[in-house]
Amino acid sequence: MSKFFHLKFKFCYYLVICALAFGFSLTGCSSKKLSSKPTINVWHWMTDREAAFQELAKRYEDKTGIKVNFELYAPSDIYAQKVRAAAQGRTLPDIYGLLGEKRDFAAFIKSGHVADLSEVMNEENGVWKECFFSKALEVVEFKENNTYAILPGIYGAPIDIMNIQMLYNKKLFKKAGLDPERPPSNWEEFIDNINKLKKVGVPGLVSGWGEIWMIDCFASNYAFNIMGEDKVIATLKGDVPYTDPDWIKVFSLFKELVDKHALVSGVVIMKNKVAEQTFANERAAFAFNGSWCINVYDGMNPHLEYGVFLPPKVNRKNPMYIWGGGSSFSFLVNDRSSKKLEAIKFLKWLTDKDQQAYLSSQTKNLPSNKFALAEIPKILAQFADGMDSATHPSIWPVNEFPGVIEALGKGIQLILIKEKTPEQLAQELQAIKEKESSRIVSN
Repeated sequence: MSKFFHLKFKFCYYLVICALAFGFSLTGCSSKKLSSKPTINVWHWMTDREAAFQELAKRYEDKTGIKVNFELYAPSDIYAQKVRAAAQGRTLPDIYGLLGEKRDFAAFIKSGHVADLSEVMNEENGVWKECFFSKALEVVEFKENNTYAILPGIYGAPIDIMNIQMLYNKKLFKKAGLDPERPPSNWEEFIDNINKLKKVGVPGLVSGWGEIWMIDCFASNYAFNIMGEDKVIATLKGDVPYTDPDWIKVFSLFKELVDKHALVSGVVIMKNKVAEQTFANERAAFAFNGSWCINVYDGMNPHLEYGVFLPPKVNRKNPMYIWGGGSSFSFLVNDRSSKKLEAIKFLKWLTDKDQQAYLSSQTKNLPSNKFALAEIPKILAQFADGMDSATHPSIWPVNEFPGVIEALGKGIQLILIKEKTPEQLAQELQAIKEKESSRIVSN
């Protein structure tokens, strides 16, 4: 009997142990399952945003339990190479930024690397979509019958917006007897201001015209102002030649700047970072630069007194358009990511008003969320005022051949050093345009 009870006790003991072990196993699995939340990986190249992103990642983890891992890769050319290599190997992170032109963006979409956010943007009566500046969304949106054959939709979330305008130094204006609250509104006033500044030893305009895209930007501003939008687009389509008198007038503006000694010495080979240092150190009265410069100038000279204004008009009858809209900094969601839904939720949170206001305060960039404007600094608000005048090649119905754009920039650089005339540049551009067009036709 005792042996029977001993065996029974032993059997029950093992049952209890197994049950407890099984229970602990279940509890452990359940606990592990409840606590295992995804980590969202994000790639970017913007060094000035790194600290702010890390802080926002911490706030999101505290709020949701989901970790966001921001990975910084700089400079931008290294980052661009990394993204392209990851796309080829299908190892892109959950969220990333893309450096490139609209055609590069389209290629990534066609390859399945970018999620269409249209549906979620339009949920709840489009509450997410409506928080953005329309100009910000244009950069990440493809509309009906686009030239890239992309299905209409919104394929990214802009983190900030930008535009490129003119800036002037208020202290140097006072030195020349100019009204520090009244920048020039037309080209004649602009040249007159520069002449008065020169008399007191103050150099005129500085910009990073060693970088061709900055020249292209300035030239297209004045092309739109001198001849109007329709004629510019007609030129891109090939219906108006670059030898047209209006285009020669655009190129002649650069010659006038040289002839009247309106430019800072060495501007033709100057990178934009050097140009920014020149303006920040008060060695130029005017600068042509983008809204990102506010953060740059603040780091270089926090006591700099300056204002923002649209480039002064040549043709007072036509509007002055400036490059602007969504900055190159928009986040895309990897369409192949297993955490796509979590990534989208994070982007919705990141672009909400409070987070946008924080980003703007820390990086001094214009927020893409229009409801965050009330909390931005005055100088940023001046840039924001120009958004109604913003345009950008990425949203034009047709774009120029890369070879023509490069020749335009380099040709203007030659005008600036008096090695080419506006007329010669016009003829050269038209010849390149015709050659590129005939190649398309023959193919």
